[in-house]
Amino acid sequence: MLEKSLPAMPSFRLDGKRALVTGGSRGIGLACATALADAGAEVLIAARQRQQIEHAVKLLLKAGYAASGRSIDVTDVDQLRELFSQSGPFDVAVISAGMARHSTALTTTEEDYDTVMDLNVKAAFFTAVEAARGMKGRGGSIIQLSSQMGLVGGYRRSVYCASKHAIEGMTKAMAIEWAPEKVRINSLCPTFIQTEFTRRTLGDPERLARITSMIKLGRVGRTEDVMGAVVFLSSDAASLITGTHIVIDGGWTAE
Repeated sequence: MLEKSLPAMPSFRLDGKRALVTGGSRGIGLACATALADAGAEVLIAARQRQQIEHAVKLLLKAGYAASGRSIDVTDVDQLRELFSQSGPFDVAVISAGMARHSTALTTTEEDYDTVMDLNVKAAFFTAVEAARGMKGRGGSIIQLSSQMGLVGGYRRSVYCASKHAIEGMTKAMAIEWAPEKVRINSLCPTFIQTEFTRRTLGDPERLARITSMIKLGRVGRTEDVMGAVVFLSSDAASLITGTHIVIDGGWTAE
């Protein structure tokens, strides 16, 4: 039987949507905020450093986007709840705040372990919880900034890998729990991206050569490489996608 009409292309636009981006004042977070704003969303950046937030918001406003910022320590659950109480609810929440302290497992200190886990796991968990609480009954999209290291292991990255594997696990469990409320949650898993965060590593010619050799497409990532994926997962074009990840690694994890 012949089709009577063509299927309608889902929209990638986010007009009328409100988006939160934690860790959105620089690097991958700022790229995500810019991408969402360019797609039509009103974006709120939440990060620690007020000066960086103000600079990022200024750039977004200058470009003609709808943006605002708020200084917050996302590891403080009370501050998180206050943020969502005062500024929520959101249609999209991108949880980009994260960090790493690389060392061998045998030399990792308890302080470094706790610091990484507090931001990468605890803060990510409770940010997702508060975002979902505001999306119940109306739907929405939550996006965790994970890493290729959430899918594989890495030298001197035991704690970082542990934190990102935790993100992958919580994303799947939360997707099952929140699907009846039409709340979707997924993660993005980038490879090494050129940011202030990776400047020291990528600035070492030997490390850069080793990293590049693992990336099948032959180059490290740029923040722009993440922008399309975050808009896609936020939009109606991804309305049946939840509990999974998009890997932006140039083929690192393909073997």
